[in-house]
Amino acid sequence: MDLGLTGKVAFITGASRGIGRATARVLAGEGCDVVITARGVERLEETAKELANETGATVVPLAGDMSQSADVERCVAETL
Repeated sequence: MDLGLTGKVAFITGASRGIGRATARVLAGEGCDVVITARGVERLEETAKELANETGATVVPLAGDMSQSADVERCVAETL
């Protein structure tokens, strides 16, 4: 499937497992650079390595709690 997303940046929350992880995998496979966030650092870093190896995409893990505005602001600022 070609969604025309090559070169775009995707910001995925809750990306260390479940729907977030699956979404990150699809978007990385479509050519997006992917920023993934989750609270658990270890699982997040494992996911980033796994997705980068599987897809060849740039995958950046940023740990943070997206229910906390300071973490949201920091992660968005680091992404931009």
